Amino acid sequence: MMEGWEMMIPGVCGFGLHFVLDGFRLIYTLIAVLMWTVSAVFSHEYMVHYKNRRRYYSFLWITFFATVGVFLSADLMTTFIFFEIMSLTSYVWVAFDEKKESLRAAETYLAVAVIGGMVMLMGLFLLASCLETLEIAKLSSAVKAAAERGEKGRLYVAGLLLLFGFGAKAGAFPLHIWLPKAHPVAPAPASALLSGILTKTGIFGIIIISLRIFAADGLWVILIVALGLITMFLGAFLALFSVNLKRTLACSSVSQIGFILVGVGMACALSFAGENPAIAVRGTFLHMINHSLFKLVLFLCAGAVYMKLHQLDLNEIRGYGRNKPVLCFCFLMGAMGISGIPAFSGYISKTLLHESIVEYQKLLAEGEVLVHSLTKDAPSLSAIEPFITQCLKSPGFWKGAEWIFIITGGMTFAYMLKLFIAIFIEKHPTRQEEFDLLGKTAMKPSSKAVLLVPAIFLPLMGLFPALTMDKLADLGQGFFTEESLAHAVHYFSWENLKGGLMSLAIGLFLYVIIIRHLLMALPQETTPNASTQKTYINRWPNQLDLENLLYRPLLQKALPGIFGAVCSFIDRCVIDIPLIIFLTLSSVICRGMDHLADAAILLARKTSHRQLSEKIIVSERYWLARKLGALSDFRTNLKHRTSKEKEKHTAETQPQVSTKVLELIEWEASWKKTGRLIQESFSFGLMLFCIGLCLTLAYLFYVFLR
Repeated sequence: MMEGWEMMIPGVCGFGLHFVLDGFRLIYTLIAVLMWTVSAVFSHEYMVHYKNRRRYYSFLWITFFATVGVFLSADLMTTFIFFEIMSLTSYVWVAFDEKKESLRAAETYLAVAVIGGMVMLMGLFLLASCLETLEIAKLSSAVKAAAERGEKGRLYVAGLLLLFGFGAKAGAFPLHIWLPKAHPVAPAPASALLSGILTKTGIFGIIIISLRIFAADGLWVILIVALGLITMFLGAFLALFSVNLKRTLACSSVSQIGFILVGVGMACALSFAGENPAIAVRGTFLHMINHSLFKLVLFLCAGAVYMKLHQLDLNEIRGYGRNKPVLCFCFLMGAMGISGIPAFSGYISKTLLHESIVEYQKLLAEGEVLVHSLTKDAPSLSAIEPFITQCLKSPGFWKGAEWIFIITGGMTFAYMLKLFIAIFIEKHPTRQEEFDLLGKTAMKPSSKAVLLVPAIFLPLMGLFPALTMDKLADLGQGFFTEESLAHAVHYFSWENLKGGLMSLAIGLFLYVIIIRHLLMALPQETTPNASTQKTYINRWPNQLDLENLLYRPLLQKALPGIFGAVCSFIDRCVIDIPLIIFLTLSSVICRGMDHLADAAILLARKTSHRQLSEKIIVSERYWLARKLGALSDFRTNLKHRTSKEKEKHTAETQPQVSTKVLELIEWEASWKKTGRLIQESFSFGLMLFCIGLCLTLAYLFYVFLR
């Protein structure tokens, strides 16, 4: 365990900034330096054709300092300050190319970041009132004192709020929605950082609240383990369906975050059982390191493909990696590492995580897990105590968790095998010769060099775990627990190899049966020159997109009505007149800014940015207008059926588009344009919402510090 170096900067935000350096923080600071250095060097080639490169590099390094600030923070308020800086500066990465899909993904990313940050701040205020400290090193002792005062119920509320905020950045279910949207549109070096290390800042916070506040709490054990299992399985399941290279890697990141959460939950579970949690702690920490390196390598390999082809669809890039040995080697190292293949670093960390589940099952079988009353300090939760108790004591629940772990590992191998075969084994039906000619210019020497560095680490760490990974775990585990590992782990014993080999067998089955047969199909073209090669198909229904299905309707429709009712209740019941006046003035100011901006836009549209009237073009996209117009024409034809002018009317109107159709098309075009304007103004509305929240928070800071 490394002795900590501390530094305090007083007066910042009323609390001051407090930093500390220990083994865990040192390792992740060095990982951040490695990842930013590799990404920056790779960016020189990747960003050469982009405009606004100065903006990209500025926010790249601001985000670096904010991320390091998160990991070095010694109290949760310092964590929050740098966490929010990091979230806002990394937003620029997602919106960088300013295309429609990029701005929409950035909108999602910002909404999750802002809402998560505000919820986290509420949790921090509540936690501070319960524990009277936010210093990470003092949380454990403060929790014991708070429990004696009967504050357990409030601690649960604060913990859930913090879990929401940190989980949003980590990409945990159900707040994972930004990852599959942001990664495909962000520059590849930025995607490597978003996935590889920014998600770990969320995990950093979850580790603190789980192991410093709820280390041996049965309710928290089930919550984190269940959350990890769902995140782990869902991410891998979505990755199986994806046919976009970077989206597949993004869904993979969701899944790997689930593995890490399971490790955090198992550390809490072993502590709850009175057992040494070191095996789960070491697996969690090492898988954090591994995932950072995996995604650095894999996303930069994806960037090497994209910067030459400007395509990410597997059907468009298949065969590109043939005859490109450096790219093939690096991608293969990342793919084999993340799949948990023995002799690679991912196998070591996954073995430790799997063994932590097995260890808890052994304790259950030996009768050493005693579940006392879980809600004696929080009687409001007594209704769910029987369910939690049953889960903690049920061998079936933990055996099911183990099988989900193994099957998800198999799914990881299946989708990584799909990517590797598509890019490096299969041939493109029409462009393979063109791809082969790009072999010598696939990457510059500098890009190849920096990509090889983390790729080489992965097999070396897996082949010599006692000299590499165990040393890292020894240095970093003091942040999690003071207990050391009681015995050495024999990573390559048959018992440990068996679980990894079962996952690989399941993955091979999924690839051969599911991917090759159900997720691929022959092309529809029947021309003589048509290719007979199967194409990859995304069979995941668009209607199941969680953002469009739930979150946007909730934020845009349901919550405004709910908040209106709440504000009305506050206006009638709350006695704190200054707060009501302040909130009312804030609302008036924000509404005034909104109307002022709308007036400026309207004036511009009427004068300098006036749109010329367009000639209405009848096209298939106005299907609603055409259907309604056809119905109107049919009714008109019926009226003229018995008329003497039937032939004349038909001759005059049949070749032309009816006036009714043109009117309906004009109406539909106007309706669609209005919808687009509403969609585009959502980001502006979100910004004003943030301004209002900031004003409210300023008032709360004033009251809190007064």
